[in-house]
Amino acid sequence: MAQVSAAPTVEAGNRGALRGFFRELTRSKTGFAGFIIVTLIVGMSALAPIFIDSKMPTDLDAIWGPPRAGHWLGTDMAGKDTLKQIVLGGQTVVFVGFLAAAITTVIAVVVGSLAAYIRGRFDSFMLQLTDIVMTVPQIVLLAVLGAFFSLDSPIYLALIIGCLTWPVLMRSIRAQALSLKEREFVEAAKLLDLGTTRVVFGEIVPNMASYILINFIIAVTNAIYALVGLYVLGLAPLAGANWGIMINNAWIGGAMFLPAAMPYILAPIAMIALLQLGLIMLTRSLEEILNPRLRDK
Repeated sequence: MAQVSAAPTVEAGNRGALRGFFRELTRSKTGFAGFIIVTLIVGMSALAPIFIDSKMPTDLDAIWGPPRAGHWLGTDMAGKDTLKQIVLGGQTVVFVGFLAAAITTVIAVVVGSLAAYIRGRFDSFMLQLTDIVMTVPQIVLLAVLGAFFSLDSPIYLALIIGCLTWPVLMRSIRAQALSLKEREFVEAAKLLDLGTTRVVFGEIVPNMASYILINFIIAVTNAIYALVGLYVLGLAPLAGANWGIMINNAWIGGAMFLPAAMPYILAPIAMIALLQLGLIMLTRSLEEILNPRLRDK
């Protein structure tokens, strides 16, 4: 009988934890507004391809058309609907942003925590490696990589951005881990001889959860800016529809000189800014949820 009743108990506990999470999330109106913004944009980006055909017809009679019925944000230089491109254009940006941030965060947390705990030659080597990576101009390196490799895959773009942006976060994680390394619970884990992996990833890293999460969100914003910059500068293939390509097309097509084309320029910029604003606002609530000292205030 005990085994039969265990599953409902665990399920009820999970529901209670989820309700508690959302209750804490709503304590900050700004943070909850950021959560809504991010959820709506991510949901729109994920679901849009199901309802909207990415192969939009070209209408040469509606080139750079102003907003009107049927085209609420006007049309582009090929007569394609701007609003549909905005709705479809977030998929690559959101995917690459979150994946690149995840890669950056994982590398920084693993390397920074181990470097702080092990010290010695490993720590010195990783610090020198971060100095080398940080001194290489990323735009120049991305241009070289774009010349030799096809960057038409969002996964490749995320890997490149993620592997180039981890050094700064690694140094911050290392500094946090150095401080936690001297705490009593870490010393107790050492005395129990739990092993390096257990001490680092079972004791030190969990105590940096709020700091890591906040920096993950910051990494998302940086990755999105890097991705959009690649498209604006023409370093990534201009195929498909995303907000960076729209900005590049607006620049190439001279949309800034056409008053009727202003929505085509401003719409992707507004979506990028809105997503970034939502991510930053979301960090406020997440920090309060993960930091007991802030939650009790």
